[in-house]
Amino acid sequence: MPAESQPTAIKRAVRLIRQSLNGEEQDYTTGNMKKAVFLLAIPMILELGLESVFAVVDMFFVGKLGQNAIATVGLTESVISLVYSLAIGISTAATAIVARRIGEKNSEAAAHAGAQALVVSLIGTLAISITGSVFAPEILTLMGASQQVVAEGAIFTRIMFAGSSAIMFLFLINGIFRGAGDAAMAMKSLWIASFINIILCPVLIHFFGLKGAAIATVTGRSSGVIYQCYHLFKGSGILRFKRKHFTLDLPIVKSIINIAWPATLQFIIASGSWIILARLVAETGGTTASAGYQIAIRNVVFFILPAWGLSNAAATLVGQNLGANQMLRAEQSVMLTARYNVIFMSMVMLLFLFFAGPIISFFTHDEAVIAYGVRALRIMGAGYIFYGIGMVMTQALNGAGDTRTPTIINFVCFWMFQIPLAYILSEGIGMQSTGAFLAIPIAESLIALLAWYYFKKGRWKEIKV
Repeated sequence: MPAESQPTAIKRAVRLIRQSLNGEEQDYTTGNMKKAVFLLAIPMILELGLESVFAVVDMFFVGKLGQNAIATVGLTESVISLVYSLAIGISTAATAIVARRIGEKNSEAAAHAGAQALVVSLIGTLAISITGSVFAPEILTLMGASQQVVAEGAIFTRIMFAGSSAIMFLFLINGIFRGAGDAAMAMKSLWIASFINIILCPVLIHFFGLKGAAIATVTGRSSGVIYQCYHLFKGSGILRFKRKHFTLDLPIVKSIINIAWPATLQFIIASGSWIILARLVAETGGTTASAGYQIAIRNVVFFILPAWGLSNAAATLVGQNLGANQMLRAEQSVMLTARYNVIFMSMVMLLFLFFAGPIISFFTHDEAVIAYGVRALRIMGAGYIFYGIGMVMTQALNGAGDTRTPTIINFVCFWMFQIPLAYILSEGIGMQSTGAFLAIPIAESLIALLAWYYFKKGRWKEIKV
């Protein structure tokens, strides 16, 4: 029996993977729950997994340019994460509203809501882009960069901020696709962006140095956006944007903003905390500690993004099932997704604890940088199980349109707990950069516990979008 069933199971798995990658339209409000989770999660995991591959590859090539280049990229991305925050915030709103309309079997309303989200995001990204481009040196200085880092890295920062609209649209439109249940299209667009980025990065770095890395990133992201727009306007999927959908609709814009601003603030709070921690590490350990920390962070991102993909599946399932008035199914999908995420993150935790040395050594041969990177990776990796739980619960609340609860949780855990704890451990007790490292898993574990508690309370089931 086992000998006969094994090939059958393999065939079913292959068929499921092929189905998920083809982007076949599925009704996620009925049918097998496990199948629904995997149909959404597989392309989302692959989507963000390749994004994480890019992050590591990019750091690998940048690492060849020395400590100053590594520090520049890390500090710039700590600040430009504000753009990511705005993008993720509006994307969260788009996913929640589009998923709800799809669950109600109203694809026309879903397309209209998605188009209105694009209008809102276009306005929101301009201020950040202009400000970042003009004041790039001042931003790096504010982050604690040395004068040498500022001199070498200002052009990188300028280009990254100038191209931030591409980052915005890439994340937002993928949120629209995910809300519609078309995770495969979101995956393909990010794959295009990342592949172009990976190809261009070593070539442009060779000819233009650190500036080339920024040009490669912006070019790759822009290519992904072009692909997305083609399928939104010319494709044959469940969503088809038309000119009339972009006519300003104040009630929908208001609904998007009501969901988006807490979601944006949610990620700004988290990003702001990471910025402060990056500065604290630079202040207490210098450029060497900062470089090691940034390499470790890149590897944390490498393995967390696939887990985010699984968490995003929970958001879509919650939104669509709430639209179909399937409350129990919405809750069951979240618990199942959380279980899968815990299994994955447990394996990553063991990897970081036992193989941190070889991982960090892949990116640099500087023994001092390696020592800091290994310490950071092991400490941050110790909390991976809690990261996985927290991500699923938070995204489930966001997918229901309850973005305010995760925002409050983030504020309490990051600003009222993590930052003070990091300063106490780093400067008060004298643990220096190690104290900042320790504050991360402790705070993230608290987030997981609080998000779990509020999800189980069930108030998210009453949210209207």
